[in-house]
Amino acid sequence: MFRLLSGCVLSIAALPAAAQVALPMATVVPEGTVLDVSATGRVSRTPDLATISAGVVTQAPVAANALSENARRMAAVTAALKAAGIAARDLSTSNVALSPQYRYQDNQPPAITGYQATNSVTIRFRDIARAGAVLDALVRAGANQIDGPNLSLSDPEGALDEARTQAIGRARARAELYAKAAGLSVGRIVAIDEAGNNDGGQPIRPMMMRASMGKAEADTAVLPGETDVTATVNVRFLLK
Repeated sequence: MFRLLSGCVLSIAALPAAAQVALPMATVVPEGTVLDVSATGRVSRTPDLATISAGVVTQAPVAANALSENARRMAAVTAALKAAGIAARDLSTSNVALSPQYRYQDNQPPAITGYQATNSVTIRFRDIARAGAVLDALVRAGANQIDGPNLSLSDPEGALDEARTQAIGRARARAELYAKAAGLSVGRIVAIDEAGNNDGGQPIRPMMMRASMGKAEADTAVLPGETDVTATVNVRFLLK
C-alpha cells in the first residue's frame, strides 16, 4: 500500500489568550512530495517452547466423592510429571471446578444426578523432543483431558527485530521503485509506525501421531515444524 501526497507546511495563526485552551498538537508536513509505504518482514523459526494443558475429570453421585477421587488421580498425574523431569516452576494450576450434573425430562424441573470435578495444570517445557513422552506419561498416570502441545518461541525478540529490519528494507526498496517511476528520488524518512507484529506465539497446532511399528504400544511423536514471526511497518518517505 502506498500513497503520494503533495507536501505543504501547516501553520496555525495566533489565537486570543482565551481561545488557547486544549488545542491538539499540529502535525507539520514537510514541503515536497510525500510517499506512504506499508511493508511486512517475515522470518521463520523452529519453536523451542511447548505448553500442554492436562487434567483429570471425575464424576460421582456425591460432590465430596467427586473431589476426593479427582484429588487422588491428580496427585498421580503431578507425580508422573515430576518423574518425567518437569520442574516445579513449569507446573501451574490453571483450573479447578466442581459442577452438578442434571437429568432433564419433559414437564419436570432438572434433577441433580451427580457432580463433576475438574482439575487442570499447565505444563511448560523447553525440550520439544520430549513432548511425546510427556503426553504418554500423562495418559498412563490417569489424565483424561489433554490440550496441546502449543508450540512457541521462548525468546521471540531477536526474530522480531530481524523481521522489523526486513520490513524497513522492503519499505525503502518499494519507495525507491515508486520514486524512480515518478521521476523522483528518495530523500529521507519522515515517520515510521509499527502497524503490528506476530511473535510466533500462535503457530499452527503441531501434528501428533501414534506410529504403528509392530509393538503393542508406540511413543507419541510431536513434529515442531516452523512458525512465522512477522512485523508490519508504515513508513513515510520524503521524495525529491
